[in-house]
Amino acid sequence: MTDKERLVKFELLGQEYAFYSAASDEEMKSILALVRQLVENGSAHSTGTLPVGKIAIMSCLNIASRYVKLKQEFKEYKDDSEKRIANLSDEIRARLLVE
Repeated sequence: MTDKERLVKFELLGQEYAFYSAASDEEMKSILALVRQLVENGSAHSTGTLPVGKIAIMSCLNIASRYVKLKQEFKEYKDDSEKRIANLSDEIRARLLVE
């Protein structure tokens, strides 16, 4: 545990969890809200009662899926930005050479 880490406690599906985190209060609020949303939505859409472990795994897979998609979108955005910058740079050079 680092000096900036603190104990975070929260309840989810009737179970208490605790871990250490250096994330800010705002980050933790956002993280826990997303986890609650995914877990509660996952358990609400299931027919019957799923064990908490299965709900957690399904939520992890959902988060991983979102992460992979965002990572790909960021790569595409970065590649597109680099192409646009190169094109603008070429255009500026061409115009400077004309003058």
